[in-house]
Parts: sequence; structure tokens; C-alpha cells
Amino acid sequence: MRYQNFSKKLFAAALLLTCSYLVPASVCAQSEEEIRQKAIALFDASNFVAALPLLEKSALAYPKDPVIASRLGFALYAVGSTANDKELRKRNWERARTILLQSQANGDDSNLTLITLESLSKGDATAVTSFSNTKAAESELRKGEEAFVRGDLVKALGAYKRALELDPKLYEAALYAGDMEFKLAHASSDSGFRKEHFAQAGIWFAKAIEINPNRETAHRYWGDSLDEEGKTDEARDRFIDAIVAEPYSGNRAYVGLSQWAQRHRVSLGHPKVEIPAGVTAKKPGEVNVTLDSSIFKADADGSVAWMMYGMVRAGWLDRKEGGRSEKFAKAYPNETAYRHSIAEEVDAMRMALQSVREQKKDKGDMKLSPSLVNLMKLDEAGLLEPYIFFARANEGIARDYFSYRKANRAKLKEYWVKFVVGAK
Repeated sequence: MRYQNFSKKLFAAALLLTCSYLVPASVCAQSEEEIRQKAIALFDASNFVAALPLLEKSALAYPKDPVIASRLGFALYAVGSTANDKELRKRNWERARTILLQSQANGDDSNLTLITLESLSKGDATAVTSFSNTKAAESELRKGEEAFVRGDLVKALGAYKRALELDPKLYEAALYAGDMEFKLAHASSDSGFRKEHFAQAGIWFAKAIEINPNRETAHRYWGDSLDEEGKTDEARDRFIDAIVAEPYSGNRAYVGLSQWAQRHRVSLGHPKVEIPAGVTAKKPGEVNVTLDSSIFKADADGSVAWMMYGMVRAGWLDRKEGGRSEKFAKAYPNETAYRHSIAEEVDAMRMALQSVREQKKDKGDMKLSPSLVNLMKLDEAGLLEPYIFFARANEGIARDYFSYRKANRAKLKEYWVKFVVGAK
């Protein structure tokens, strides 16, 4: 944006010019760094309305500061979200997006910037989102939002509680009530009050999850609260729950676990499985299986089994005479078009592993390739499907996730604890 090119002298002149109109005289007497720190403090206290003009001033003084840019972008987004004027909301959101994209171009990789841009990409600034069909509950939620952006957390909490009483299925009311309790705990210096606010935050987050366990936000917020309370393992589990809830909705669900791992110096990583085989088909019946020459190397490590992986997958593609293959039709009788599926991928991987086991019978002990060792461990743990859903899913496979999750949520969580968290 144009203000990012202002010089320090121009900033000083602009600040002097606006002292009488926009900000208190006490602010004008402060240095650029003092204004910056005050802006951050107000933002951290959730008083986005008061923080906004100071963030604007700091952005002039520090045009490439990611801490200021990300907070300015979020403040514009938050304040705009509560505006009744559609044009004002649109202007705020457009400015927020421009500022945050420029900050990213300057190297800003903060989660705040990432999440705000993700929210901006999904929202329509010209439309007022309705949270509840119950008019009174909607009104209370709006009151809570207006109090929140001004830093009045207690007033916001009361409004969110009333909204949930009026509409017991209002996810956002329970979620935001928990968030207010968490922020009150964070702001309190009294250990007793902190403990009570943390406990209350958990109660509200649990209510939100009861309303809808398949939205990631309450799980993630609860994880933040537990981690700040010092309950490290419980926080990890809530962050994993967030991923299980919405693994394909962008980066938002993964932010909690990623930050948790950074704070506690824990490595994260999916088991490494390199598959030197691919399957393509330009038209039905004309299947091309490609194999990397490395699988035929003399010092056998079982990699030749990947031939079976390719052959099995080829059997799932459409027949030459048209129509679905027998395997696909049996697994998905209600689908009329082929897609890559979890059933196909599991079938191909397990047949490759069966080939490995047969090789071991014929040749005795074999030093398997790292990929096959990892795949064998996943299969023996009964976690092959979770691995595929989280580490190898494409659009076709992802379509099978939600039906699998209904009966296998525990397995999906187990995969993250056993194989991803603390990965070597």
C-alpha cells in the first residue's frame, strides 16, 4: 500500500498533523517505539478498536514489521466484521487482505497472518453472516462481538452466555464464551482466578464440541487453554482432535499442533513412504503402470513388491469396454464415475506388503527398504488407512474420510500420537 513507502520524516510530519484530530495528545508525545508497544498491548488485550489507529501509525513507521502488519490486518478484519455498514466492512477487509499479502511477500510467515488470510478468503464482506435463526440469540451474539473488539471481555462473555441460553445449538456462542474465559485467564495475575477461568474455558469448549465435534476450532482453542495451563499432553490431544475434525479445510486445523510442537521442541513428521510406481490411463482400458528402475536393483530390499502395487491399482481403473471395474463397482456400488479411493490405495499397499512377505519366505531374512519398513509398521499397527488419509490423500481419497471417521475416530488420533508426534 502507498503508506508503506513513507519515510521516517514523513511519518513524523503525518503524526504531528493528525495529533489534534485522531489520537490523544499523550500519544503524540510518545516515540515511535512507544506507540508500537502500546498498539501491541491493546491488541493483545483484544481492544482492536483502540489498537487500530496506533497500529496504523506504527505501520507508517515500521512498514516491513510483520508483528505490526499481521496485527493491523487482523484488527481491520475483526473491526470490519462487526460493522453494519457493508461498504465499511468491505473496505476494511480489502485493506486487511492487501496489507497481509504484502507482509507475506516481505517474509511474514506467522500463523496470525496465515489464519486471517484464510478467513478473508472464505468470507463475503458484502454479506452479513447469520449465526442463529433465533433472532434474540443472534442479537446477543452481535452484542458480544461488539464488546469483544473493544476489549470488554466480561461484557462479551455475558452476551455469549445469553446467546447460548436462547439457542442451545449455537456453536459460536459456546466457542466464544470459552475464548473469553481463556482470555480472562491469560490477562489475570491472580493464580486462583486464572485456574477458575481456565476451568470454565474448558467447560464452554466442551459444550461447543458437543454441539459439533466435526468443527476444528473449539478443539484447537481448548488446546491453547490447556497448554497455557501447563497440561501439555492434554493440549496435544486437543490439537490432534482439531486435525481429525477438519483435516482438509486448509492450514487452520494444523496450526495448534504445529505451535505446540515448536513450544515444546517436539518434532513432527509422517512416516516416509516413497512409492516408485505410478498408474495413469488416458482412456478406459489403456492403463500405463510406470516403475522406477531402482526396484530391480541387485541387492534385493523388497522394492520389487511395488510392481504389485501398480498392477493392483491398474485393476481398479475403468474397463476397456467401458464401465466401472469389478473392484470399484463392488466397493462403491452407488458411484457412476471412477475415482482414486481409500479402498484402492489400501488394496494396492497391502498386496505389495503380501509380496514382501512372500519374498521373505523364499529368501529368508531381508533388509527391507526404509519405505517398506515404515509401511509394514503402519499395517501391523492397524493404522494404514489413517496414514493414507493424512499423508497421501488426494481429492478422491478425501471423499472417503468422513464415513471412515464415524467409526474410527480413535484410530485417527492414535496414528498422530504413535507415528507423527515425536517423529525421528
